[in-house]
Amino acid sequence: MKGRPFRYMLVITLIALIVPSAAHQPFFEDKEFDIDNPGRILDPTISTAMYSTLGKVDDVDYYAFNASKNQSILLSITIPQIAGQDNFTPVMALIGPGLPAGNLSGNISNISKPDDAGFIILPPPLNATAFFEPFSRTAYWTRQEEYVVAPENGSYLVAVWDEKGQVGRYVFVAGDREVPGGDPAFPLKMRDYWNSVDNSTAYNNQTQVMARGDQK
Repeated sequence: MKGRPFRYMLVITLIALIVPSAAHQPFFEDKEFDIDNPGRILDPTISTAMYSTLGKVDDVDYYAFNASKNQSILLSITIPQIAGQDNFTPVMALIGPGLPAGNLSGNISNISKPDDAGFIILPPPLNATAFFEPFSRTAYWTRQEEYVVAPENGSYLVAVWDEKGQVGRYVFVAGDREVPGGDPAFPLKMRDYWNSVDNSTAYNNQTQVMARGDQK
């Protein structure tokens, strides 16, 4: 019993040392990032990493931020090198004012956007690059990594989904300016995050989605 307070203090100290050292401000999708409750990016110039999950075949995650006209913003998706994720390639769309108009629809997923907003699609590249993150000691594949320019002042959304209905873990990154911060419990939450998504649940969900489509 006497050793427990020391162990707790050691964990807290390690967290305090690790999180400020990370290149990103890391956060987790602790609740579903849907169109009504998107993940909030407070400053799109600060490197913010959202550790998220597409947990069902028609899942769509949304992120929201404000941008100024002609502001250049880095948008990126990386895929944790977890077993079964080597072919996981989510699609990303930037939605907002001044972008090209059109109908935004997914192969399986229903993508929501404001009626007066345009969008651009950022598809995954044909080839991914691998990298090792030394602070968390985890490995990733880089998918999309692109600077976009906000055409107008206003509120923007980023939608992330998978055209093939695959499920999996991914990290959405906005911004490139390194500022200390993020979830102080990041090292502890990372243990639970670094596991494969249940594909059997996703398969059952895909069957239901396809059945609904046949009834239309």
